[in-house]
Amino acid sequence: MRKYFGEIGLFITAIIWGSGFVASSISLVHYTAYQNMAVRFLIGGLILSFIFYKKLTSIRKNMILKGVLLGSILYLAFALQTVGLQFTTPSKNAFLTAVNVVIVPFIGFLLYKKKLDKYELTGAVLAMTGIGFLSLKLSMEINFGDFLSLLCAFAFAFHIFYTAKFVKDEDPIVLTIIQMWTAAFLGFAVILFRGEIAMPVTDGAILPLLYLGIFSTALCFLLQTSAQKFISETKAAIILSTESFWGMIFSIAILGEVITLKMAIGAALILLAIMISETKPRLLKVRPVREKI
Repeated sequence: MRKYFGEIGLFITAIIWGSGFVASSISLVHYTAYQNMAVRFLIGGLILSFIFYKKLTSIRKNMILKGVLLGSILYLAFALQTVGLQFTTPSKNAFLTAVNVVIVPFIGFLLYKKKLDKYELTGAVLAMTGIGFLSLKLSMEINFGDFLSLLCAFAFAFHIFYTAKFVKDEDPIVLTIIQMWTAAFLGFAVILFRGEIAMPVTDGAILPLLYLGIFSTALCFLLQTSAQKFISETKAAIILSTESFWGMIFSIAILGEVITLKMAIGAALILLAIMISETKPRLLKVRPVREKI
């Protein structure tokens, strides 16, 4: 049952993040990307601290260090994605960010000699290919924004990997709260440095930001951290990569985007990636050849 809790939690996270594309596009009309990041993490920290205030009495120094590391990596990933988007196309930014799904298993292999699971690795490659079909427009030009987007992928990969590593010994709720406050502190330090403190407060501006803070941040990162206690980091990365699939679904349903053959192929590849990593089909298993007597 714990395994299914992890998978369901991550699928819910991916679905909410997919819907967050719509909320983000509306919110960015009123606020800068840096303001969005700072406020959504602040909202996340406030809500989780209010709900789980009793947990805060059990915070230890070791837990703070782990949470601060995760929060710093998380904010760095968001910042790299944001700055990268200023120098490259949204489609390339989305695709290069999604490369994290392939990076995650190699972090464990290179740093901790963790054995690579061939089915999860196959699923990771298929998921990345599917995301390419969903988001990538043919262009061979490489620029500074692409480089930053790729660094963002590494940051998200390390965040997924170390979340799985730390949550095995620590309370996922406390880890999430410390992450949120760390990212919020960094976010407000950045907007203070950039002189972006002034923010409009109207219904049209604040509602999408509240959605991002409550659901896409507080709920999603709590679910992700808790779920990763019961599931491998590579499988977690594959499930979270369906964010782009759900983003497509919500864009079609809410924004009226028209589905294309390319998008359908991408969606099919992502679903196939999930199936392979989950079921480890016998067809892919190499059977020993019996010698004839």
